[in-house]
Amino acid sequence: MRLYSLRFGCVLVFACFATFTWIKSIPSDGGSTVRPDLETLYQRLLLAEELGGQVSRDLSSLLEELRNTSTAANISHPISSTATTSGSIPTETIRQKTDHSGQQTFVQPNIYLYMPHLRQHPDSLLPNVVLGQGRRGVSLVLGIPTVKREKQNYLVSTLRSLLYGLTPLQQQDLLIIVFVAETDSDYVGSIAESIRKNFSKEVQSGLLDVISPSQYYYPDFSGLKETFGDSKDRVKWRTKQNLDYSFLMLYAQDKGTYYVQLEDDVVAKAGYFNTMKTFANQQQQWLYLEFSQLGFIGKMFQSRDLPMIAEFFLMFHRDKPIDWLLDHILWVKVCNPEKDAKDCDKQKAQLRQRYKPSLFQHVGLHSSLPGKLQQLKDKDFGQQSLFQAHSNPAAELSSSLKHYQQHSLERAYRGQDFFWALTPSQGDYILFNFAQPVHISRYLFRSGNIETSGDKFTNTTVEVLPSNASARDRLATGSSSSYKASDEHFITIGAFENGVAEGEIEEVLQPISALRLVVHSDADVWALLSEIHIAV
Repeated sequence: MRLYSLRFGCVLVFACFATFTWIKSIPSDGGSTVRPDLETLYQRLLLAEELGGQVSRDLSSLLEELRNTSTAANISHPISSTATTSGSIPTETIRQKTDHSGQQTFVQPNIYLYMPHLRQHPDSLLPNVVLGQGRRGVSLVLGIPTVKREKQNYLVSTLRSLLYGLTPLQQQDLLIIVFVAETDSDYVGSIAESIRKNFSKEVQSGLLDVISPSQYYYPDFSGLKETFGDSKDRVKWRTKQNLDYSFLMLYAQDKGTYYVQLEDDVVAKAGYFNTMKTFANQQQQWLYLEFSQLGFIGKMFQSRDLPMIAEFFLMFHRDKPIDWLLDHILWVKVCNPEKDAKDCDKQKAQLRQRYKPSLFQHVGLHSSLPGKLQQLKDKDFGQQSLFQAHSNPAAELSSSLKHYQQHSLERAYRGQDFFWALTPSQGDYILFNFAQPVHISRYLFRSGNIETSGDKFTNTTVEVLPSNASARDRLATGSSSSYKASDEHFITIGAFENGVAEGEIEEVLQPISALRLVVHSDADVWALLSEIHIAV
């Protein structure tokens, strides 16, 4: 309509000009009676020409104003800078631009094309960061989506498994993101509080993030089509899962070098951090690495690829399950439709590398899909090591703790088993009385293991008995001494923190006649020692 008005104005101007030219060409000897009429017509035509020009200018101005308004409308729903840095698809929608020749050009499409309902709420892509310190620049980012389950929740056990055995340097080079994929603020708050209570140190250090989506993030699922023989509930479940994984990937994209997708019901093999990092650094060209053969568990991506992968998931989030979509990305990248499936599989294998044995095992029985039992086990996971053996100096062992079944202190000290004791009480102890005084360079006591990560020693000190009586008396009574005297001439040198006690023993305390662990308060759970190392 705007172009029609513009054309009409131009035609009007041309008609006025042609008429004026025709009139000017009439001979001047047409008679005195005609001249006044022609003069009047000439004046009117001049006025019409002027009005036509004004109409043309007004229409041009109006058209330009409408173009500017259209451009402003297209970018009136941007994601804030916070959301962009937290992982969002580029915010600029398709805009109409013109080059010098007047032809239309296009800009990259974005998330609003795949999820148009987000336009109604400009803040719908802002992640709700419930817990977090804004950690970035790490080597490894682990993404864990979690949802309401009708029965058992495995999240805390999964986090304990992932945190078990990490060194301080590894903890500084890791970020674990828990995405509570629910819009119920009370439920999100309860999960955050549980994590804060069980992992307060990790939350304060920035090792753990807890996020949730906006209440407007999810679309109306009622209109989904049932495909591939799936029920309506299953189609909704898999569609939401696609959206959950995409949100998590977009949030994580600028946090670290590698991103690993996990689930909230897995256990990790000891040493997984270094194993994954080393394996990834050895690869040349890949889209993703597999550290488990089950579904989407243990899939590692390079963070720079996450925007592309997430956009592909969003593009087809209503159509197929997420593991199928991931395979389709490989097909699009490397498969030649003119060749057979065998060649396609060969090409895809170049972008998908598998590590064996698997580093993650699925342990959940109750699926996040209501009513579904999921007894999936990764056969390549193998047997999990529940203790770490060391060669320790000869010693006489004693303890006030009662061990469970065959898991005795003697077997643990010899590197044959782990020590598992019933609930400790205040005053309980474990004593290592050496046959001869020994020089101990360092000690390590690790409580809990990969399967029983909650059975840890708390409020428990490490104490030594120096063989030199005069030296221990001087250390215990000296005002400048950094050591604290205990009973029976023992000196406190350390304590359990997050289930681990480790350190070096200074030369001034050497040689050592005995070492003991002392419990200073009643515990709520059993205690397990999976590693005892007294280095001489």
